[in-house]
Amino acid sequence: MNNADETPEQQPWTGEHRLRRELPQEVPAAASGAFRTPETGKGSEPVLTGRQRLVMGLWPPRVTRAQLIVALLLFGLGFGLAVQVASNSDGSSALRGARQEDLVRILDELDGRTQRLQDEKQGLEDQRAELENSSDRAEEARKQTAEKERQLGILAGTVAAQGPGITMTIEDTKGTVQANMLLDAIQELRAAGAEAIQVNGVRVVAGTYLSDSEKSVSVDGNKITQPYRFKVIGKPRDLDPALNIPGGVVQTLAKEQATVTVERSTKIVVNALRAAKQPDYARSSSR
Repeated sequence: MNNADETPEQQPWTGEHRLRRELPQEVPAAASGAFRTPETGKGSEPVLTGRQRLVMGLWPPRVTRAQLIVALLLFGLGFGLAVQVASNSDGSSALRGARQEDLVRILDELDGRTQRLQDEKQGLEDQRAELENSSDRAEEARKQTAEKERQLGILAGTVAAQGPGITMTIEDTKGTVQANMLLDAIQELRAAGAEAIQVNGVRVVAGTYLSDSEKSVSVDGNKITQPYRFKVIGKPRDLDPALNIPGGVVQTLAKEQATVTVERSTKIVVNALRAAKQPDYARSSSR
């Protein structure tokens, strides 16, 4: 049988037929148009540059709930730090303009307060040691209870007190001193360690209130007139500087044309008393 009668599958693959058999099929013209470059403006989506892919990845932002909570917490922390720095800056600027004598006085007052806290701490530690080491703890407890009752009576104004302190007299001939100014003086004295205060025969306690009454001042409803005389028991070297700090009580009253006199004394008697008030509903829970 000759070669002309052989089928295409049986004919030997030589030359062009063999080349076509080994090469892949031709790509249709329609399919090849999908790989045209962006410059042709035809085919599928244009090829994006690196910058365009970066922009598409960052915008619009995809914020999760956890990221939002962390952002809010960081904002709150930053705001708190900013407020703290601002408050510290205001305090530093106020002291920066003070005189050297005023700075020394303020430093002495801070040292005095620190010493008082140290003394109180040492006293509490001594009391604990006595309770632990006393052979008769019940008797020691009764003594401490009586002493605590006396101290609370002084604070409540039901017991007279005496000790070192100061006497402050305010002459208000112009009638410009108001109740809030006297209240500032009381608060400053308490901060400086005052243990008992009496104003014109009225005992000052934790619930004391002051109000303006015509051209005078009322303390707990009791009208007092000038000169306003404060009897204060406490450490004189702490009480006196506290009233004379820059922008303090003395300077404020001086701006109102009032005269302030402060005298130290080794013995101040505070004898104005308050009646012990019995509670209507509260009862002791101890059995």
